Formats: sequence, structure tokens, C-alpha cells
Amino acid sequence: MLVVMQEGATEAQIEHVIARLVELGFDVHRSTGVIHTVLGGVGGNDFDPSLFEVMDGVKEAHRIVSPYKLASRNFKPGGTVVKIREVEIGGNRVVMMAGPCSIENHDQIQRCAEIVAASGAQVIRGGAFKPRSSPYSFQGMGEEGLKILREAADAHGLLVVSEVMDQTQIPLMLGYCDILQVGARNMQNFNLLKELGKVRKPILLKRGIAATIEELLLSAEYILAGGNYEVILCERGIRSFETATRNTFDVSAIPVVKKLSHLPMVGDPSHGTGRRDMVPAMARAAIAAGADGILMEVHPDPDRAMSDGAQTLDEPQFRELMTQLRGIATAVGRSV
Repeated sequence: MLVVMQEGATEAQIEHVIARLVELGFDVHRSTGVIHTVLGGVGGNDFDPSLFEVMDGVKEAHRIVSPYKLASRNFKPGGTVVKIREVEIGGNRVVMMAGPCSIENHDQIQRCAEIVAASGAQVIRGGAFKPRSSPYSFQGMGEEGLKILREAADAHGLLVVSEVMDQTQIPLMLGYCDILQVGARNMQNFNLLKELGKVRKPILLKRGIAATIEELLLSAEYILAGGNYEVILCERGIRSFETATRNTFDVSAIPVVKKLSHLPMVGDPSHGTGRRDMVPAMARAAIAAGADGILMEVHPDPDRAMSDGAQTLDEPQFRELMTQLRGIATAVGRSV
């Protein structure tokens, strides 16, 4: 259910419509745009949209036929911009997020922060808790890793994004991170998504390795339905029959999601390909396709990285790529 209020509708008129929606059994989510206020009703009973169209202050009312109501572009036609301090994700500027796959030690993360900041990126990424396919692989530094990541970020004026593995880690992560990342393996961890709907920090939701676009948007719906509207979607590659790359980076998902949803969309070409020689091409393609940001892996010595070194750029490669991405962004009417 979607009710679009008229331009200049009073607060009393809006509250009256909300009250009627609640009477009909809807959970109401309010989106205030530049011109119109949009009321999204989730659940509820069958109704005739004309009942709302005749109410004072209402411009139009519609049933929403897509299974994702709050993630739909109809809910917020102008798009969502997630603002964290001075950084806006979903606006004209393409936001760059970079850093190592894993936080390994103090010196490594400090050096990574220097590289990221000097190249003009706004966010440093780094895993403190690592979901690894093998139980014998490096699993991350835990809270100590978060501490040194936060310290390095603050020293260089960067924001922090790091992955939360389950709902018990949320309170800890909130103390160190500006953005909480949900990894591909947890895209359909619905208990985690429900808990993240209760927090008031941005969530970066990665597409699962075998997930359809609709499934990605329905996972986002769990977070939005909980009241957290600051969700950033991420295309990170899907598993296919192809063996030349680690995953198949689905560039076409970016414009598709931008058409279907109001949520910002970023691309992760590092996981999308698994090969550092392919990362630049896919990063360029993602910006050309409309991505609102790029998430990639950078390390001062990738060949000695404790995880995912094969898909990680070194400093010269990252600097060169950042220069290229500025050119691509300018060509499509944006900036980096």
C-alpha cells in the first residue's frame, strides 16, 4: 500500500491518513521527500485505494504489487542518500571504499589507511571477523582489530566499514564502525537482518553468491521493515559455471537495481572477479553502469596478505585506478 500526499499537505492531514492505515492493520513507514510525503503501508487487510484518494491532503493511493514494499523505487522515487558525516552515498559523488580483506596488525592497517586517504577515498574497509571457507584459515583479530582500524581511520579522516557476522556482535561493532557490512554468506540470515533493522547506523548489504536481485531486495526489506532506512546494496559477484574468475561480476545488476529500488548501490570488483588484474576493468564498468560507490581491496604487500591477496591491489595499482575512475565518473556526469 502506498499513499502519496499532496504538496503542502499539513501534518494533521498526514497523521489522519496514518491513523486510518493503522486501523486497517498496516505497519506504516513514512518517507519525506523534497515535495511529497509518501506513506508506505506493509501488511494490512484488503482495501479500495479510492478510500484514501478522497481523504484531505492525499494526491494518490496505490497497491504495491512487488513483494518488497519499502525497498521499491515507488516508496521513494527520488532515491535514498545515506549521509555519514560529510560523506553522501547515493548522491552525485561516487564514494570510494578500500582497504585490506583482513586486519592483520597495527602497522599494516596504518599503512593501508595512508594509501586509502592519499588516493582520495573516503572509507576504509577491513575485516576483524572473517568468514572463511576453511576452519584452518585466518579468522581475523576480533575486537583488537576493530580498535586499530578505528584508530587508523580517525588519524586519516576516514569512515570505517567492517563485517558483522551475527547478531551477538552488533553492540561491539556499533562502537567502532560507521557502516556495518553484511557479507554474501549472511544475506539471508534473517535473524541478523531483523536485529540490524533496530540499529540506527548504515548497513552495507552484499548480494549472496547465488541470490537473485529480487532476493537481495527482499533481504533489504527485512532491515527497512525494522525501521532502519539507511541500507546500501552491494553487487559482489555471483557464482556461475564460469571458472576463469572467482565469481561472475554482474554489472547489469547495478542499473536493474537502480530502476527497481531507491537504495544506493555499490560494486565490489575484488570479490566479483577474484583477480587483481581484472579489478580495474570491473571498477570502471561499475561506475559507467551507475554504481554509487566502489568497494575494493588494497594492501601494501598483497602477495603476503593473510587473506584474498590474489584479488587485492597494491599501492601503485590503486593510485592509477583512482585516476582512471575520476575520468569515468566525469564522463557519466558524476565525480569521485
